[in-house]
Amino acid sequence: MTDEKKANRTAVALGNFDGIHIGHMAVLDAAKSFKRDGLVPVAVLFDEHSLKAITGVAPPMLMTVADRNEFIINSGLSLKTLIFNEIKNLSPEDFVEKILVEKLGAGAVCCGYNYRFGKNAAGTAVTLQQICNRLGIACKIAKEVDVAGNAVSSTEIRNLIELGDIEKANGMLGHKFGFSAPVIDGDKRGRTLGFPTVNQEIPPELVMPKFGVYRSDVLVDGRHYAGVTNIGKRPTVGTQKILSETHILDFDENVYGKNIDIRLVKFIRSEKKFSSFDELARQIESDTKEVR
Repeated sequence: MTDEKKANRTAVALGNFDGIHIGHMAVLDAAKSFKRDGLVPVAVLFDEHSLKAITGVAPPMLMTVADRNEFIINSGLSLKTLIFNEIKNLSPEDFVEKILVEKLGAGAVCCGYNYRFGKNAAGTAVTLQQICNRLGIACKIAKEVDVAGNAVSSTEIRNLIELGDIEKANGMLGHKFGFSAPVIDGDKRGRTLGFPTVNQEIPPELVMPKFGVYRSDVLVDGRHYAGVTNIGKRPTVGTQKILSETHILDFDENVYGKNIDIRLVKFIRSEKKFSSFDELARQIESDTKEVR
C-alpha cells in the first residue's frame, strides 16, 4: 500500500456515543491505536439516536451534542456524521462494505463488546469481526469495562445521575457530569439573601439530575471556581420551572448572557421547601461552608 493511500484510510470507532464514558473511551482509544499504522482515527456518529429513529423516543443524553463532539475532537479523533435513516435498512455486510470501507475508507473498525448494527440490529460485534476478517481489514472489540464490579453503560450512568449518585456516575464517565449554558435573568432572590446565583436552563436533551444541592466546579472565562448548585423547582419560591442556580464562591461579576460551564462533583442534600427565606439563607450558608 502506498503512503498516499494509507494517509486516506481511517480507523473507525463505532457506537451510539450518547455522551462519553470510560467504555466509549476504550473504543475511541482502540481507533487511535491504529495511528501507528498510518490510519486516521474517526468517530462515526449519527444525526439522531438509533432508538429515536426506530421508536420516536431517544434516551436522555449524558452530554450535549456540542460537548460530546468537542470531547471527541479534543481526544484526538475527527468526526463523521451519518444520516441514520439513510443506512438503517442496510444489512450488516452492506453497512461495513458500502459505508465503512467504500465511503469512509476504513482500514480498521473498532466497537464495543455489545455493539449492534445493520437492519433490525441484526449485526453484533462478532458479526463485525467476521465481516472485517473476510474483507481483510483490522477489527478491535473493546471488552466490558467495570467499576467496583458494575458494568459501565449509558443506562447505568443515567440511573445514577437521576438518583443523585453523582460521584459514582462521574467514576463511570471518567469526567464530571455537567453542562454549558447561557446565564439567564433570575428574580435576584439569591442576591437579596446574600448569595447571588447564576441561573441557567438545563439543556433539554440532557439527563435530569436528582433535584437538590450539589458541590460543583464552575468554569468562567477559563477560570475555575468552586460552586454550590441547586437543581430543581425552588419550592420555597413557589415556581414550577426547573432551573440550575449556582452560587459561585469568591466571585462577583456580571455574567448575564455568557456561557458558563457547570460540573457536578458531589450531592449535598435533596431539594426542600423552607418555612421562610431566612431559614433558606441559613441553609445556603451551611451548604457554602460544606463546599469550602
